Amino acid sequence: MIKKIFLVGNPNVGKSVVFSRLTGVQVISSNYPGTTVEVLKGYMKSGEERIEVIDLPGAYSLDPSSPAEEAAVSLLKRKEEEACVISVLDSTNLERNLYLTLQLLEEGLRVIVCLNMCDDAVHRGVHIDAQLLESLLGVPVVSTCAVTGAGIKMLIQRLDESRIAPSPRLSHTQRWQRIGTIIEQVQHLEHRHHTLREMLEDASLRPFTGIVMAVGVIIVSFKVVRTVGEFLISNVFDPLFMRYYLPALERLSSLLGRQGFVHHVLIGDLINGSIDFKQSLGVLTTAPYIELAMVLPYIISFYLVLSLLEDVGFLPRLAMLLDSLMHRLGLHGFAIIPVLLGFGCNVPGILATRILESKRERFIAATLISIGVPCVPLQAMIFSLLGGLSGYYIMGVYLVLFSLWLILGVVLNRLVKGYSPEFLVEIPPYRIPPFFALARKLVFRVKHFLFEAAPVVLAGVLLVNLFVYLRAFDFITNLSAPLVQGLFGLPKEAVVALVLGFFRKDVAAGMLLPLALSAKQLFISCVLLSISFPCIATFVILFKELGFRALLKATAIMVVTALITGTFLNLAIVR
Repeated sequence: MIKKIFLVGNPNVGKSVVFSRLTGVQVISSNYPGTTVEVLKGYMKSGEERIEVIDLPGAYSLDPSSPAEEAAVSLLKRKEEEACVISVLDSTNLERNLYLTLQLLEEGLRVIVCLNMCDDAVHRGVHIDAQLLESLLGVPVVSTCAVTGAGIKMLIQRLDESRIAPSPRLSHTQRWQRIGTIIEQVQHLEHRHHTLREMLEDASLRPFTGIVMAVGVIIVSFKVVRTVGEFLISNVFDPLFMRYYLPALERLSSLLGRQGFVHHVLIGDLINGSIDFKQSLGVLTTAPYIELAMVLPYIISFYLVLSLLEDVGFLPRLAMLLDSLMHRLGLHGFAIIPVLLGFGCNVPGILATRILESKRERFIAATLISIGVPCVPLQAMIFSLLGGLSGYYIMGVYLVLFSLWLILGVVLNRLVKGYSPEFLVEIPPYRIPPFFALARKLVFRVKHFLFEAAPVVLAGVLLVNLFVYLRAFDFITNLSAPLVQGLFGLPKEAVVALVLGFFRKDVAAGMLLPLALSAKQLFISCVLLSISFPCIATFVILFKELGFRALLKATAIMVVTALITGTFLNLAIVR
């Protein structure tokens, strides 16, 4: 059983990227005893086992010529029984890299070879027969591209096959002669040019061009999501509710006498003598309208775009580009998927955190989504509230939310205990997805959302309905007024909107319109609605996904964040 892994290789062979792929986001950096040489340690999961991974300093040979190489050789020559060595090679420079590998075999170490940068080798016309190389060396050889994650799963699966290969002691000259013989048999070269698809694939993974492409794709994606969602609302769902469902509810309201407790629960309040799907707050009015006519259209459009980006092969590349940033937040690049979903609706965003492997990651991701990611309906209300003032106010809201997202992520990464294993994801080539595969995935995801969210929305609207009937909001308003007026600089009447935001964000934002708030007050209110308690549906999903104790922690973080941010903005904004 392997309990320790040493990563060994020449400088600049991608060893550190392989290390990051294996270990995840939590890395211990320490100096080798008696030196200033830095050694990185982390852990990886293999089944139920937790294996220590040590990234040794880059070395060209086991004949040390620097303190870094001395430290690497010293650790390797201990020859621990339950340790193996992953010899990382640069596929584009196999001849030079094999020298160190042969020395490792001569030392009698348990070795597996990681033939890294295989994609770059193919682009350059370098073809290596990995199976033949494996038979010549006598140890497993796995082709990988650590940058994209290709082959990393196979490397982990074959760790148990690592072994000691009997190898004679060779002189310097004999070693190079053997390398030459190996190269002649396993490697051949050809001249080739990159295809357009390969150039796009490469560009989407480079820091500058990749970020530019990612920004463009994200902007277009959100515009498509909003356009499709609004089209579905205005041309499909709203007409269905108004033409067919509303008349049936009007007849039911008349049968119930248009008043009373049962009428209030089922139909809700009549606004100006008629049913208002957004404000009546009835179990048969607002509950289905919220889920089917307000949220579902955006869910359909969001999942459509998401599935398209996923099947084309762009999402794994976006995750890779953001991996370094997300690591600082205690997450992996692939956590960007739940975040993107959260912009449509926080409920599927929280549900999507299931793709993350550890409870620690799921807690951090879910908390950040709840605080820093406004759903589409809330964003629409923010645009309507602040759009008439200035675009700078809208930009300011997003800037505050993004800043909080980053700051909280860094803080939670330091404070939240637990283990975050690396999330392995293969990066496929760009391809045109088949239509029926997209349709099946869309139907499955929408169906899953409906089954998850329907009971939650129903329970949430029922709870609000009872609060209104029992006039509980009056008590909450009087209790909270000193806090809201003193710290946030908002009028007493704004408390109702902020409290109602716990149940329905867009309706709460709409309640700010008749209050004649100043630009500063509107700006603070929009920020507070975004970062305070999520809607009841998201809150219940948080409880379901995280558990009661984690929910309490997340709630405390939300309260503290809202208090600090609202007070800071009140003091910092002059007008």
